[in-house]
Amino acid sequence: MTVDLFPPCVTDRTPEIGTDIEEICNEIHQACKGFGTKEQVLLRTMGQQTMEQRCKVHLKYKEMFGKELKDVIKSECGKRAFGTALQYLSMAPDMAECQMLRDACKGIGTNEMLIVSILCGRTNEEMEIIKKRFFDMFTKDLGSMLTSETGGSLEFLMLNLLQASEEVYDESIHTDDKMKEDIDTLYKAGQGRMGTKEKEIFKFLCKSPAEYLQKMNLQYADKHGLTLIKMLETELSGISKDAALFMIGMKIKPYEEVAKLIDTSCKGFGTDELLLSTALIRYQQIMKPVMLAHVELFGKTIPDRVRSETRGEHEKLLMELIESGVE
Repeated sequence: MTVDLFPPCVTDRTPEIGTDIEEICNEIHQACKGFGTKEQVLLRTMGQQTMEQRCKVHLKYKEMFGKELKDVIKSECGKRAFGTALQYLSMAPDMAECQMLRDACKGIGTNEMLIVSILCGRTNEEMEIIKKRFFDMFTKDLGSMLTSETGGSLEFLMLNLLQASEEVYDESIHTDDKMKEDIDTLYKAGQGRMGTKEKEIFKFLCKSPAEYLQKMNLQYADKHGLTLIKMLETELSGISKDAALFMIGMKIKPYEEVAKLIDTSCKGFGTDELLLSTALIRYQQIMKPVMLAHVELFGKTIPDRVRSETRGEHEKLLMELIESGVE
């Protein structure tokens, strides 16, 4: 089950906009006027919006005040974690994800897990939207940027994902006989040889529909003693392993996989605030099942993680996002 993240208004640049959107735009405008920004008003107003409202506010604000909302937010709140999160919230969801991809490649070192989390496990339709919007925003091909920022097996995986070639599940095509053949092929690419053929595994994962992988995950174990997921954990390493596991997880158990992503952002020495913020922003609409999965997997709530890992206005904004997502 691959989750659709974009609301319909992402592809409708002239949606019906009601008075509620005008009120939100006015509230944001008033919070940014005069001496000093009313950050409490901004974090509440912007943190409580749905994804559909973000699409419409982005369009209506420019119509009403002649400025891009993201530019206003950037000038008022800067580039700290709070300001960056607000800038993402000031854009339509597809535009925000393109900006996240660009930001993941800025500065020293690439935030590879952020790129992985945005591109892995997407529907073909959403992948096409992302590619087009990225070029519209930056006049640069997304594949070219990823080629310059990644390498090896990860680059191969990213470029395969951009092809948006996941097959539609069809019982007449995805038969038991085909599954037996694919299990043998994957075994010979991984467990059954010295040295793993990562590219062969990645190509298979990219094209396989969720329903097929769900069945294969268990049938692989019946024949070779490990589930398909456990095989990937054993045979791969580093970011290649993280990417493959995230992709298959988003197809088989998406809510658990998002919960694991949030846990990853909070692990180790120092919080990956960018990864944490983008996860809570991008998955806001499925936050309720993600929160349940997080408690089951890690024995603690997502709000508790946010309170322990962030501070100040950034913490308050993320809490608004969580609360609006579970209402």
